[in-house]
Amino acid sequence: MPSTHKKDKPWDTEDIDKWKIEPFNPSDNPSGTFTEESSFATLFPKYRETYLKTAWPLITRSLGAQHIACTLDLIEGSMTVRTTRKTFDPAAILKARDLIKLLARSVPAPQAVKILDDGVAADIIKIRTLVRNKDRFVKRRQRILGPGATTLKALELLTGTYILVQGNTVAAMGPYRGLKEVRRVVTDCMANIHPIYHIKELMIKRELRADPALANENWDRFLPHFKKRSLSKRKKPLKVTDKSKKTYTPFPPAREKSKVDLQIESGEYFLGKQARERREREAREERQREKAEEKRRDRQEAYVPPKEADAVSRGQKKGKRKREKGVEEEEGERPEKKPLLVSEKVESGGVQVS
Repeated sequence: MPSTHKKDKPWDTEDIDKWKIEPFNPSDNPSGTFTEESSFATLFPKYRETYLKTAWPLITRSLGAQHIACTLDLIEGSMTVRTTRKTFDPAAILKARDLIKLLARSVPAPQAVKILDDGVAADIIKIRTLVRNKDRFVKRRQRILGPGATTLKALELLTGTYILVQGNTVAAMGPYRGLKEVRRVVTDCMANIHPIYHIKELMIKRELRADPALANENWDRFLPHFKKRSLSKRKKPLKVTDKSKKTYTPFPPAREKSKVDLQIESGEYFLGKQARERREREAREERQREKAEEKRRDRQEAYVPPKEADAVSRGQKKGKRKREKGVEEEEGERPEKKPLLVSEKVESGGVQVS
């Protein structure tokens, strides 16, 4: 509600940032120390034990600047933070609680201690319960990372946050507006909406935010509107039967015979256990014999001689060879012609040939 007290305020100038968060100093807490001790504890997995042992001095120094005490219990596998007599900031213990939660979710210690700064918050999104099928969950979680973690890097640049996908949760650190966008992208990705659509929308919003002429206008006309395509359409059958050719009968079709009905018809149902096993064994042996006989015939086909020509064709070919042989012998008995000499003159029919 705007103030109705019309009075000049010389200290309220345009260069003052009213949204700036001022640091909290001991002088801002005139009440002094807290009356009760507040503490938070969280468990961490076994594989984080070695890393936490090496990084604990850094965590102790960072929390010591806020006058927060911390304890690492390797036997129980837990981390505990609590206030001390020197703690003056009520939000420091809440920041320390978020710090140990991030450390338990495999966030590196140098990145996790940034949660103690003003304007930086944390959000741990549980994604395992959003998808029931395990294989579908793994595929959709991989979409958040993208090929070569490019999708994750694009989200970090557009939202100004740090995102870590670990197991069944997604840990995010950054400003409140960026955390709100990250949670929306992650939950929609688990609902089968690809993160690339949100990335396009965030890129357009960043360009519009930089334009002062469009700062106070509605951005709906610039943002893309993607329609959800329904792929669950009924499949058409391969063979469509023409029902018009069938005659209509008010009675339903006969019920298919069950396995027990077929056994009763064949008499197998009334056989004993040994007789049934003997019949099954005989049927199995019969199938084996048929299979072996078929394989034997296949092997014998390679040794079958080719079909010879019939006797008539053989006799014709034999008579033809004899006739060809007799012609050759007659040609061999004919006298050979002697060549005429040039000097010799032979009279033939009254014509001299020299």
